[in-house]
Amino acid sequence: MAQSEPPQKTSRAGRDLPAAITVGVVLGALAIGTLLFAPIWWLPLLAVAIAIATHEVIRRMREHGYALPTVPLLLGGQAMIWLTWPFGVAGLLGAYGGTVVVCMVWRLVGQGLDQQPVNYLRDTAVSVLLAAWVPMFAAFTALLIFADHGGVRVFIVIVTVVFADIGGYVAGVLFGKHLLAPAISPKKSWEGLGGSLLFGVTAAVLSVTFLLDKPAWVGVPLGLLLVITGVLGDLVESQVKRDLGIKDMGTLLPGHGGIMDRIDAMLPSAVVGWIVLTLLA
Repeated sequence: MAQSEPPQKTSRAGRDLPAAITVGVVLGALAIGTLLFAPIWWLPLLAVAIAIATHEVIRRMREHGYALPTVPLLLGGQAMIWLTWPFGVAGLLGAYGGTVVVCMVWRLVGQGLDQQPVNYLRDTAVSVLLAAWVPMFAAFTALLIFADHGGVRVFIVIVTVVFADIGGYVAGVLFGKHLLAPAISPKKSWEGLGGSLLFGVTAAVLSVTFLLDKPAWVGVPLGLLLVITGVLGDLVESQVKRDLGIKDMGTLLPGHGGIMDRIDAMLPSAVVGWIVLTLLA
């Protein structure tokens, strides 16, 4: 009788921990090296990641009957990122607005003017949400790159969210008893949120102080807001996946799922990070 393969080892948080750590270290090294030593290369790196993440969501939506305009969403996402280079905020907003207009028209006439579009409102609303949720939010890190010490600024946002995730994971595994949002994500706990706040705010304060040479107090609102938006970003993707009845958006990253599963907390945090660092630092 053939022997069955041993079951894959997972942590109490539901991850294949060795694979997750390996992938996390590789991705972290790539991001750190780019941001600290060649920040302008963040744009092509971001462009590739966002194209993959956008396609992951489109593919999953299509599997469940949604008819999303793939070409406008992918090209519009690239425009949002690359137009920050010469035009800054105006380029981002213009590209987003243009993407929304094209998606509305594309879905309206995609099957010909002689056919009644089916689920037009639903599919267009999801397209507009996706255009904002993935490429537009991510493009705020591109805006940060062009500020003084831009690579360091993006690094601070990322390292804060990463340490908040680590703190939440550690506290959740060791102490997690009271569920934070059981109807959306059954593995998140209030104890984990406490760990996220401790690790995230500490990382923000230290990095703002020693990497940007700014007052330590700047790291407090930055850390608090990044932790909150990071947790909410994770819950948002969890709810989308729950609506679709899936576990992961993709399978590209062992131990993590897809690109979208890895950056879900980063996306809204990029917006908040740009706002706080632009206003206070």
